[in-house]
Amino acid sequence: MSQLPQSLINSLQGIEGFDETAFRQVHQSDEQVTSIRVNPNKTPVVNGRLGIGIHSLSSIHYSPVPWTDYGYYLSQRPSFTFDPLFHAGSYYVQEASSMFLEQALKQTVNLLQPLKVLDLCAAPGGKSTHIQSLINNESLLVSNEVIKTRANILIQNITKWGANNILVTNNDPQHFSRMEGFFDVLVVDAPCSGSGLFRRDEEAINEWSEDAVMLCYGRQKRILADALASLKEDGVLIYSTCSYSKQEDEDIMDWLVQEMGMENVQLKVETEWNIVVTQTIHAEGYRFYPYKLKGEGFFIACFRKKEASDSGKQRMVKPNSATAKEEDIIKPWLKQADLSFIHFREEIIALPSLLLQNFLLVNGTMNLLYAGMPLGQIMKDKLVPNHALALSIILSDEIKATELSYEQAIKYLQRADLALETKTAGWQPVSFHKHNLGWINALKNRINNYYPKDLRILKQTNNAASRN
Repeated sequence: MSQLPQSLINSLQGIEGFDETAFRQVHQSDEQVTSIRVNPNKTPVVNGRLGIGIHSLSSIHYSPVPWTDYGYYLSQRPSFTFDPLFHAGSYYVQEASSMFLEQALKQTVNLLQPLKVLDLCAAPGGKSTHIQSLINNESLLVSNEVIKTRANILIQNITKWGANNILVTNNDPQHFSRMEGFFDVLVVDAPCSGSGLFRRDEEAINEWSEDAVMLCYGRQKRILADALASLKEDGVLIYSTCSYSKQEDEDIMDWLVQEMGMENVQLKVETEWNIVVTQTIHAEGYRFYPYKLKGEGFFIACFRKKEASDSGKQRMVKPNSATAKEEDIIKPWLKQADLSFIHFREEIIALPSLLLQNFLLVNGTMNLLYAGMPLGQIMKDKLVPNHALALSIILSDEIKATELSYEQAIKYLQRADLALETKTAGWQPVSFHKHNLGWINALKNRINNYYPKDLRILKQTNNAASRN
């Protein structure tokens, strides 16, 4: 590993929980912490045990991440690329410390109530998929990413998750001032100098500098100042970074209270979690050190907005609803009722009817890239299904899948030709361990593989891991 910046070490002296010797030792060790968070809509957890295994390694062991119901440490790091269940959205590979978001949400809002949540800096999707697992079906999640290429990665991970109450936007934070007082919860996992990632990403060490810390500190304040208008009165802000630097953590915390009128919300943290509670005169936050717990460097703090916000006057675009004939074609594919069907970006999407007005407001105000559940296009009075529908939790149980062996599943994910015998002809999902991977079209003399080209596995062999 590259040499730790001495200027970082110097800047952390005296900060709550910092131990220079332990800090250096943990960064010099070869220890690797791998954790996943399961998708509760696809992967049941019964009495603390997972309803699936990681297929790539037969000897893998799981142990729970203590601050979440859905997170697990893995005894080894498998080849996720060659695990079909990873591509099916059965779980998400996520750093354990950042899963503390679950405690922040559970302890600050009533998750049983309908909520409107904005994940402002959402790519690649770890926090958004986590939030979706915690909110109810009447709640709306808007996942935003300002960088277009990263927004595409976000959409890929949202698609795997299979939910239909998420909207993905591609907007600058300042654009959300147009949605004044709209959101109940604002999650800002802010762009930062990245010192908390040093163990995982050696390049982060080479890119770190004191100037980068100050640049991020200014950017973080601008992002928060721009986006806070979108939070309603008594709404909750959850702010986090993967930085150890005081400027990006405690100083931002104090700035939110002193200059932005936010009220700090304290959380209950169990002693055995070994999370460091850091306090200033104005607020309390939470630091994660890798020599105290199994996770990377992380900081999080919660706030409540006390000033009144006017309800924004967003522009509402009239929906281009599907026709009655189109609905008749679509409905046999779906098991969920109370859905609205809208033409969006050359396809038809399905949204929970309770969220239609919110969709119209966001669509009329923001740059909306992805919405609800993309169903596909209707051609010659038949639905040509979107890849997202195969992975969706609203696909009808009557749409039977062809089960694949491990070898067949990998070939499918590589978008290779398949030799299959199917019970029926036409469009149908293919699955692995009863988890759908995507679509095929079974014709008389061949099987057409419709796994998306941009998602296909490019490697041809998996030399890194054994299979069970």
